[in-house]
Amino acid sequence: MSAYFIVDQQGVSDPETMKTYSAGVAGTVKQYGGIFVVRGGDPETIEGDWPAKRIIMIEFADRAALMAWYDSPEYADLKAMRLASSSANVIAVDGA
Repeated sequence: MSAYFIVDQQGVSDPETMKTYSAGVAGTVKQYGGIFVVRGGDPETIEGDWPAKRIIMIEFADRAALMAWYDSPEYADLKAMRLASSSANVIAVDGA
């Protein structure tokens, strides 16, 4: 069952660091079999109270692959960059 890493990026406090993050993250995602489904866009809330700003969604083969990427040594430094230079809500969810 596919699994999705979904980010609602609320803000960026250090754009230069995020440029470095963005340049490196795709290679780590690909290494773990992930593919970007959504990267940016113009979110429009249709129902509820969700002040979405920038959505990123990455599909993995399953939750194990997603977590292997998220906890990987290849992503560790990039994850630290993202956490230090931006704010976001992040979830993992299984697909159909």
